[in-house]
Amino acid sequence: MDGTWSLMSGAMRAADAPKGLRKGTVTRVASFARPHWRRLAVFLGLTVVAAVIAVSTPLLAGRVVDEIVGGGAVGVVVWLALAIAGLALADAAVGLAERWQSAHIGEGLIFDLRRAVFAHVQRMPIAFFTRTRTGALVSRLNNDVIGAQRTFTATLSGLVTNVIQLVLSVVVMVTLSWQVTALALVLLPIFVIPARRIARRMADLQRESAEQNASMTTQMTERFSAPGATLVKLFGRPAVEEGEFAERAGRVRDLGVRTAMLTRWFMTSLTLVSALALALVYGLGGWLALDGELAAGTVVSLALLLTRLYTPLTALANVRVDVMTALVSFERIFEVLDLDPMISEKADPTPLLSGGVSVEFDDVRFAYPAPESYSLASLEDVATLDHRGGEEVLHGVSFRADPGEMVALVGPSGAGKSTIAGLVPRLYDVDAGAVRLAGVDVRDLSFDSLKTTVGVVTQDGHLFHDTIRANLEYARPGATDEEITAALSRARLDALVRSLPDGLDTVVGERGYRLSGGERQRLTIARLLLARPQVVVLDEATAHLDSESEVAVSEALAEALDGRTSLVIAHRLSTIRAADRIVVVVDGRVVEQGTHEELLAAGGKYAQLYRTQFSENGDRREHAEHAEHGDESAAGARAEISAGRADAVAGGDGAVAGEPAGV
Repeated sequence: MDGTWSLMSGAMRAADAPKGLRKGTVTRVASFARPHWRRLAVFLGLTVVAAVIAVSTPLLAGRVVDEIVGGGAVGVVVWLALAIAGLALADAAVGLAERWQSAHIGEGLIFDLRRAVFAHVQRMPIAFFTRTRTGALVSRLNNDVIGAQRTFTATLSGLVTNVIQLVLSVVVMVTLSWQVTALALVLLPIFVIPARRIARRMADLQRESAEQNASMTTQMTERFSAPGATLVKLFGRPAVEEGEFAERAGRVRDLGVRTAMLTRWFMTSLTLVSALALALVYGLGGWLALDGELAAGTVVSLALLLTRLYTPLTALANVRVDVMTALVSFERIFEVLDLDPMISEKADPTPLLSGGVSVEFDDVRFAYPAPESYSLASLEDVATLDHRGGEEVLHGVSFRADPGEMVALVGPSGAGKSTIAGLVPRLYDVDAGAVRLAGVDVRDLSFDSLKTTVGVVTQDGHLFHDTIRANLEYARPGATDEEITAALSRARLDALVRSLPDGLDTVVGERGYRLSGGERQRLTIARLLLARPQVVVLDEATAHLDSESEVAVSEALAEALDGRTSLVIAHRLSTIRAADRIVVVVDGRVVEQGTHEELLAAGGKYAQLYRTQFSENGDRREHAEHAEHGDESAAGARAEISAGRADAVAGGDGAVAGEPAGV
């Protein structure tokens, strides 16, 4: 039965087996196996011992029958029985030891591969994550890693064991009776051919089932997320969703029934063939035994050895498929590891001197890289990668923010403001020119130095599905409760946290959806305050908030900006006025820069934007709200400018004409 199932599964894999591998795959596999070579040697030695025991037991069983039939001594039978029992115990012990080594090798390899892929993926550029399906990437860390691990456990041990068992079984069977052995080998095609044909149909069913399961899982993943569930409820489609899910689940059910019946029919048919072979062995062997050409015990040994012959033969018939299928998992992992991270740390980074930190853009030119340089079609679930990219989107951008200054970036939607902001924390590297902190090119700084110097607050205010404490400590591991409380207080969030039953240990939910938009944003600001960066980049931090939340967040931002060099993508007039310098960006170029009054007096692009995007009523409203809150600074403003106009002044999507979608 084991041989039958092995043959069927092997033939099923043959339907989807790769035809070849890229050059060097096996060598790279060996490099991952090298740290485990001692355990591998012990493991292979144990498989040899197990194979010898498997062939020895039938011979001892035949001797017992011969002693009984021939009226031999009781002591001999007892010793033979004890020897069989001893082999059974030895086989059990060897099996446990083999499993111990196999588990250590397999789990160790899984650990090595997962750690390598996880570490490499974290070094990939942001564009990689905007294009990649998360589920496909996670599959590489799970399914493909486990598939690769089989190379060293199931496939490798099976190959060694089956070769040894096959050779020993054939040698012993030919020695006992070449006639019976020939009959057994003649019947093998009857055993193999049906498996090849039926198993191909099984492979089709399994493939279709996998696709339907993936479709069903995708629907569950999207609809069970907080945004997805909200959308379903808002549009009142639970019944429709249930119907679509039931349809997909029904297909999976029907495929499961067909697969189960085909599997049972297949197994039953091959079991009958195996039983026929055994009957012929007993028939021919019994005839030869009655003619005095074979001993009765020899017939029993041959019958038992038959299983040791068919199992390895059927397994080895698909050994190339097994090896290639396992190695293709390695190849899929190597595809990810071969992607260029694009951002690398200098071997001898330049230290950043203490004190105020300036931000300088010096004739910066930048083009988003083409997807083929950092992505895979299989991870995007597309036939071919998008070939757009490589077109320059920043053209000679130059400006400077001195220590402690606030520089506001304004301009129409798609001007390139977010692209500029993303170059400061080195989410991308410039193609020409330089971005400098305190006079040092960011490419010359260590990652740790850059991380501790630059803090960023984005529009979405992303949080992990963890506690408030854990989300804050992500910026500064080991922070004390006093430091965390102080950061929350400065972010105007301490009262809220105190009101929660679990306080700092409250779980915020997926992406922080248990909190309001303003609360999420203030928590990200508290995280930044805890990190204590010297440079702050604000990328539309209040763009999607209501007026009340905007006031609270603006007050928290005032704390974050106090005494720090800041680069702010501004959409509020009060923020623009509070800036020490305004940089106007149009089509990836800096067309003007200066103070609010200077730019208005110049009558250029900024003055045009000011006249067309801020109505007199909106301007008066902002001043009125300043007076109401007793604060003329950016922190106290509650101006609620028309969304369309505000977006046109300083839309925060950062996309430049020709920029890859989703970046």
